[in-house]
Amino acid sequence: MFESPDPVVPSPSGDGWVLPAAADPWAVPQPRLSWPLSPDPVVAKYFDAPETPYGPGHRGVDLAAVPGQDVLAADAGVVVFAGLVAGRPVISVDHDGGLRTTYEPVAPKVAAGEQVFRGQVLGTVLAGHPGCAVAACLHWGVRRGEEYVDPLSLTGEVGAYRLKPWGGEP
Repeated sequence: MFESPDPVVPSPSGDGWVLPAAADPWAVPQPRLSWPLSPDPVVAKYFDAPETPYGPGHRGVDLAAVPGQDVLAADAGVVVFAGLVAGRPVISVDHDGGLRTTYEPVAPKVAAGEQVFRGQVLGTVLAGHPGCAVAACLHWGVRRGEEYVDPLSLTGEVGAYRLKPWGGEP
């Protein structure tokens, strides 16, 4: 397994993993995972955790993409699978902390056993993801052991609040 020099800890809210903040009390914790597409993509379909291990749900997020767009490793790790699952091309990468990311449909540029770094090109997005409303979608999934986790909770995007202008009276 790839060893990261930085320890990973559960987020304060318990919904993800983060690198601990530096000694500076104003430091912002860094996200556990980076986006697998650049620029940061639009989410076409959100995570919907199944109620039971084999129940219905959406065990990842679908990210709007264009066919041929580079798919990037969300963190350093080891490619554990690059091949077909039920006729669809899938790449799986194991990361420290018991996380495994999956990416589909992707034409792989890596092979099982390869060590990859955060942001490294794993392959390219293919058209044809079922239920995708745009030209192509990357299905991005994350598991911690056997539990599916919302990938967005590990990017630092979930729970972020932004103020919007208000034109009303006080």
